Amino acid sequence: MSALIIGLPSKGRLQEQVAKYLGDLGLKLKKASGARGYRATIENMAGIEVKLLSAADIASALDDGDIHLGVTGEDLMRETIAKFETKVALLQPLGFGLANVVVAVPRVWIDVSTMADLDDICTAFHMRHHKRLRVATKYKSLTRSFFAAHGLADYRIVQSLGATEGAPASGTAEVIVDITTTGATLAANELKTLDDGTILKSQAQLAAALKARWGAEALEAAQRLFARLAPGERTRAPNILRAALKR
Repeated sequence: MSALIIGLPSKGRLQEQVAKYLGDLGLKLKKASGARGYRATIENMAGIEVKLLSAADIASALDDGDIHLGVTGEDLMRETIAKFETKVALLQPLGFGLANVVVAVPRVWIDVSTMADLDDICTAFHMRHHKRLRVATKYKSLTRSFFAAHGLADYRIVQSLGATEGAPASGTAEVIVDITTTGATLAANELKTLDDGTILKSQAQLAAALKARWGAEALEAAQRLFARLAPGERTRAPNILRAALKR
């Protein structure tokens, strides 16, 4: 790779928010013809190519080093990229795509408000039913790490393929780990977040792939791009990138 390659969301609310963010910086995307519009450039910014991808594919491309920079949710990156800190540098939080990854339990569990309480419930459930308490989630890696940090072992993960918040009501799991913004959906499903059950406060991030081939042209184009950021971000992003690439 010689040009700087950036992965940006191809559709949905996140795409709209990224387009507005870039527009506010005076950066306009121009879609390439053909290829179903999955390529673009940034007007008046030479040496930069844009790949339009799904949010999940951006995380994968950062993991593989197929792009230099990408904008996607921190939750997706931390969930899908093993050894995250060695592969990705978070350059700038963007202030949108806000969502917390949380542990939620049925509201009727009035004596369960912390992870320690949940640990007690897991142990009691295992002893009474001779099987482990089920946790429904799409965030298996984040869940395992967080639960291990709190000493929980007597549980098993149930892969969520649909609306995770409905799992306790449908009887497919007792507990969930899911994203929430306002908590309204959890409340509507008679669930509550544990007091210390916030795994990650996520938002969209401008991130750099440390495995990408950062040649002189890509670095120079990145520097020109960073120069268009807000004043406080202009030095922060390049400084983080330089430090990360030296590791």
